[in-house]
Amino acid sequence: MSARIVLQEADIARALTRISHEILESNRGTQNLVILGIPTRGVTLGRRIAANIARIEPGSDVFAGSLDVTMYRDDLSHTRTRTPGRTEVPASIDGATVVLVDDVLFSGRTIRAALDALNDIGRPRIVRLAALVDRGHRELPIRADFVGKNLPSALDERINVHVREVDGDEYVSIESARGEA
Repeated sequence: MSARIVLQEADIARALTRISHEILESNRGTQNLVILGIPTRGVTLGRRIAANIARIEPGSDVFAGSLDVTMYRDDLSHTRTRTPGRTEVPASIDGATVVLVDDVLFSGRTIRAALDALNDIGRPRIVRLAALVDRGHRELPIRADFVGKNLPSALDERINVHVREVDGDEYVSIESARGEA
């Protein structure tokens, strides 16, 4: 397999800053705003977005947590086993604007699982979706409200997101199974 880097660290930072501004604009501020990252890299990206928002709106109080969706997935029998992660949400999400954050939006199945998990926790006023990369190939009618980069790809390609906190380096690459990038 060969890989081609499509986003560098500075590109990722710029995309997250833009997403942060778009979230603020869409929500008209930070009131009742909750950012929930989907493990693993979505949690890191969500915390960065919350930190950006705090810099943009000093004194704002935005909860940044995580929402593990492992046990809500409908493809557990088709994918490798994964240990459930932590879910960290505020005491109540009822009436809140919840922004789910994921690294790559692909089939939509992870987000469907996240919506099911949210349903068990409470009833947000509205749920938005932020994705660093939208690669297309949706199997469910789900779309991101905030996208860092649209990256159309072939089904046999793989999008790899590396973030410093998890991987020690930072970039997004596209890997081709055909031996070409």
